[in-house]
Amino acid sequence: MKILIISDAWHPQVNGVVRTYEYLNKTLEAQGHEVCVFGPAEFKYRFAMPGYKEIELVPMPYARLKRKIENFAPDMIHIATEGPLGWGARKFCLRTGRKFTTSYHTQFPDYVARRLSYFIPCLYPVIHRLGVKMIRKFHAPSTAMLVTTKSMSDQLQQWGIKTPIFPFTRGIDTALFHPGEKKLFDDLTKPVALYVGRLAIEKNIEEFLSMPWQGSKVIVGHGPDKEMLQKKYPSAYFVGKKFGEELADHYRSADVFVFPSTTDTFGIVLIEALACGLPIAAHDAIGPRDVVVNDKLGALDNNLEKAAEQAMKKGCAQERHDYIKENYTWEKAAEQFLTAKYKTLE
Repeated sequence: MKILIISDAWHPQVNGVVRTYEYLNKTLEAQGHEVCVFGPAEFKYRFAMPGYKEIELVPMPYARLKRKIENFAPDMIHIATEGPLGWGARKFCLRTGRKFTTSYHTQFPDYVARRLSYFIPCLYPVIHRLGVKMIRKFHAPSTAMLVTTKSMSDQLQQWGIKTPIFPFTRGIDTALFHPGEKKLFDDLTKPVALYVGRLAIEKNIEEFLSMPWQGSKVIVGHGPDKEMLQKKYPSAYFVGKKFGEELADHYRSADVFVFPSTTDTFGIVLIEALACGLPIAAHDAIGPRDVVVNDKLGALDNNLEKAAEQAMKKGCAQERHDYIKENYTWEKAAEQFLTAKYKTLE
């Protein structure tokens, strides 16, 4: 089957959406499917997102996108994001009578509301309501809306989403992410608390950086707030982006993984950290509550310091790795992805 995925988040961006489709595509191709992704880099005319230069957007892409879709002639169209390319693909499908599936990867209403209300906080609820309305409209004609967790599905239904919702889990590369030798941080005060992800306002990273901690804090990642955070929190160690074995070594060498976000839909870094044997400390929010389902995996608490201290006391690295290996595979994710397509044809 020829599968087309259209995403405003794709290479050279580095985020959970990109990594999801990287691994999913490899799994689908290994099963004999032909997979193509249309992202911003496929288009000549694009511009950097205001306040977030790492993300590029394609203005008015419909005509160019239409030609690309027709040339590829897919059997399945999946729209991954609600950006300009997503809206363009949605328009194409509605005009041509093509069925399509969608995913909900980003808490878009909160993401936009936090950024636009930064200087005028009272605007947050108004912008958030408009964001929810937009999400309902975007996904309404989709034959299947894929979401990561039961908590996320419940929230979308509370928002009035009527589109059929299907599970779409995440997987892990256990050949890369596994317990092992602690090769890093020998010169840092212990315990080492690690954060991996974008350095942006919606990630709530300042709660982690400002929490009381007797050890060291290491931050892996990049984003629009990096320079500001480095100046504001000079005692933290900002090491930039890490990939592959180097990223896995950072997980393995830390003592606890702190996930301060309350607006993620999942958090693929959670299962990467657990697969490397690292316990999780996080809020009881969508994403963490669906991953950290027992004490051996970590602790959830509105007080991140308390959660981190509790997380380090229970379970062991191999138990955490074994749990993730058993419950999160890209083969399962690919099966769910295709099941959503086939069920809409019944």
